[in-house]
Amino acid sequence: MGDESRLAAVVALAQGMAAAHSSRETWRAAAGGARRALGGSFAALSVWERELGRLRVLVNVGELAEGEEEFPEDESYPVHQFAEITEFLHERWAGGGEPDAWVETAQGPEEGRAGYCHQRVAALRRRGRGCCVVAPIVLHGRAWGELYVARPVGEPVFGRADADFATVLASVAAAGIAQTERLEEARRLAFTDSLTGLANRRAVDARLDEAVELHRRDGAVVSLVVCDVNGLKRVNDTLGHLVGDRLLERFGTVLSLCGAMLPGALAARLGGDEFCLLAVGPSADEVVKAADEVCRRAVELDIGDGVACGVASTQDPIGPVRSARRLFRLADAAQYRAKAERAAHPVVAGREGPDDPVVRLADEPSREADGERRRFRGRHAPG
Repeated sequence: MGDESRLAAVVALAQGMAAAHSSRETWRAAAGGARRALGGSFAALSVWERELGRLRVLVNVGELAEGEEEFPEDESYPVHQFAEITEFLHERWAGGGEPDAWVETAQGPEEGRAGYCHQRVAALRRRGRGCCVVAPIVLHGRAWGELYVARPVGEPVFGRADADFATVLASVAAAGIAQTERLEEARRLAFTDSLTGLANRRAVDARLDEAVELHRRDGAVVSLVVCDVNGLKRVNDTLGHLVGDRLLERFGTVLSLCGAMLPGALAARLGGDEFCLLAVGPSADEVVKAADEVCRRAVELDIGDGVACGVASTQDPIGPVRSARRLFRLADAAQYRAKAERAAHPVVAGREGPDDPVVRLADEPSREADGERRRFRGRHAPG
């Protein structure tokens, strides 16, 4: 491959990674671009998980052997099986040099060259591949993983020039991976509450819109639990805002723990002392059970005065739910009623008969409803 062709391959790899919208797309673009650039039949991208002492395969592309999957659930290899990792993939590169790619063949090490990894040689033979080139990927000055490209038996064996080119490709891949990680971190922060680590209101709004659309289209059960932490103002006024923040953090942990009872549920802080759980799929009774557990555990916290919980589910008799706004109004109204009555258990919209007061409150014009809510709070809520 000439210099112009290699430059074009590098540009194509960079463009492919730039067009990716998720980590998986980025991994596929990196492995696929490197495979094409090096004329390989197969490529893989792996990450070094230091805490688990293993090299985990993120993606396989090209001609897959038996048992290989594009995005494997758990294809990993203990680091101790790869002696070369201790030399190439360490915390910082000795002497300020950059990590170079190397070539392995199914025949084993070249004469006069110490073999790095007999496991790779065995894997090449087992999968009908004649050779591979392995290029370490470095992010932020630390080893991140490796790029692996192979050719089948009978194809020309990779040479030194191929290994040098693979080193360049790995550097381009590292830049693309770093960019994706930055974007995903930005997205995460945009949808995460900084104090509790739960989702924020923006995340709830987006997920709730999708959930209600799924309900309208397929009849999926959508349930929303809205919670208000009791006694936060008293804690802030008497013990200070740091203690108040600790109350919110601890309740966030409770909500996350109880939300785990509902597969796929989203636990979020809406702002101030208001939190919510959004569940799609579990039955209304399962959601109420989880909300009841939230109430029970909140009372056991050594600060605060428990929590008021309101639940609204499309599986209960609350009338048609055609918008996220209506479901939220229902759960919110149920929470206000729970607050007003100092309820130890969740108040559930639609479970008090045809003239359910929560449904009536939620469906009244906003001014009247707000006035009713103030009456609920003013009549019974603690100071």
